[in-house]
Amino acid sequence: MKATVLKRAGVLIALFLLFSSNAWSAENLKPYMQVVSDTTDFNAAVASTKNKLQSAGFDVVGEYSPYENAQVIVVSNDELKASAAKSKFGGYGAVVRVSVTQNGDKIEVTYSNPVYWARAYRLGDDQADVAAKLTAALGDAKAFGSEKGLTVKKLGKYHYMAFMPYFDDPDKLGGFASYADALAKINSNLEAGKNGIKKVYEVDIPGKEESLIGIAMTEGAAADKNIMDKIDIEGTRHTAHLPYEILVSGDEAYALSAKFRIALSFPDLSMMGKGSFVEIMDAPPAIKEQLSSLTK
Repeated sequence: MKATVLKRAGVLIALFLLFSSNAWSAENLKPYMQVVSDTTDFNAAVASTKNKLQSAGFDVVGEYSPYENAQVIVVSNDELKASAAKSKFGGYGAVVRVSVTQNGDKIEVTYSNPVYWARAYRLGDDQADVAAKLTAALGDAKAFGSEKGLTVKKLGKYHYMAFMPYFDDPDKLGGFASYADALAKINSNLEAGKNGIKKVYEVDIPGKEESLIGIAMTEGAAADKNIMDKIDIEGTRHTAHLPYEILVSGDEAYALSAKFRIALSFPDLSMMGKGSFVEIMDAPPAIKEQLSSLTK
């Protein structure tokens, strides 16, 4: 009798774990997480956020202010880099973008949801451990950035709509004689401030000839402020969309198509109307042109 009860209990536990796992994998994911700020002062919030991240073992690899009342803090750690090393073009997943934004009388502390972006970047793991460390460091978080969110399956093959690019349809920015030559040329142009483009960070992926370079754009249709002023206009701000990236992989330089990267950051963005893709239709070609200029 006792053996039968134990057997049934074992079956029930197995079923519970199975369905719990399936429910988690089917759970809709959103691009950002928001935590409660422990201060109403912008500068104090930036300092506090950085301190919490560093105390939790995250390395601040770069930071910048894309516009007034906004600060982006980019972090990485060994887990993120190891995860990024497991898949083709996985370097995009080597960082988490954390932002502090003064939105009216509110201080918003948010970050890019590592589980969402890991699925979209088709990484070898879901970065759930990184997500847990961020929660431990910054506090309980609420997902936002999409009303319904996206399933794991949809994120893995995401594109905004028919005839729009996927993750594996990147912009090819330029080719070089070697990986070292690629990094040297791009960094030389960044140091010169070509086209008002600035370097925010650089992270090297272990065991691969691959580096992720964060880029701040300040001029023309590609400018961070120009784009965000037009589409980041309601609710909690999506500041952690920034900055854009160049991925040097081997002897080639790539960037995610802006039609993919922006859509992934704003999955509910409409095609027409106020705050829509139509209002930034000149941004994707401008971004590609400016990033490509760094390879010349």
